[in-house]
Amino acid sequence: MAPTLPPPGPRQIGVRTQIWPEYGGRVTTLRTAHTCDLDPTELRAARALMDEAFDGDFTDADWDHGLGGVHALVCDDSGLLLAHGSVVQRRILHNGRSLRAGYVEAVAVRPDRQRQGLGGQVMGALERVIDRAYVLGALSASDEGQRLYLARGWREWKGSVGTLGPEGVIHMPDEEPPLLWGAGADLDPVHELLIDWRDGDVF
Repeated sequence: MAPTLPPPGPRQIGVRTQIWPEYGGRVTTLRTAHTCDLDPTELRAARALMDEAFDGDFTDADWDHGLGGVHALVCDDSGLLLAHGSVVQRRILHNGRSLRAGYVEAVAVRPDRQRQGLGGQVMGALERVIDRAYVLGALSASDEGQRLYLARGWREWKGSVGTLGPEGVIHMPDEEPPLLWGAGADLDPVHELLIDWRDGDVF
């Protein structure tokens, strides 16, 4: 049975917006909240959505990467979680600067509610967070997801990438380049983009 989130209460801190989607004509609620303001039921529902949307190909490490930042959750009027995404802070080193980046993680929509604008609702909320709180946004996209992001104005990084690992710089010539949001002309592809190290997939 699909997880249903509890009705609004004193513990549910965040910003809520009622939305009438372009597709389906159904009222949904978009909520943004930090990980610390989500109760265990909400986090379990979001984790279960990842397994459902990615057909089991979403690891605990992948989920951990999406915690510690701001979540966007879309629910229907019964409280059923339909879509989720989060943005967490990371550091990108580029041309002698350390840039505060909002990294998008754990974006998913219930399989039976895809292509109804819900992913766009989630991304709109996360992009607003990036615009207000970070120098730029970044994400690693699947082939299917890339179409959504490029249509929204995300741009593919044209330079080389790597990471600053425990033993120094690690070049990653075979890594798919990330998509960037709001970077403008400040990033020069002549210089390598180095993202901070983490367990699991670096990008």
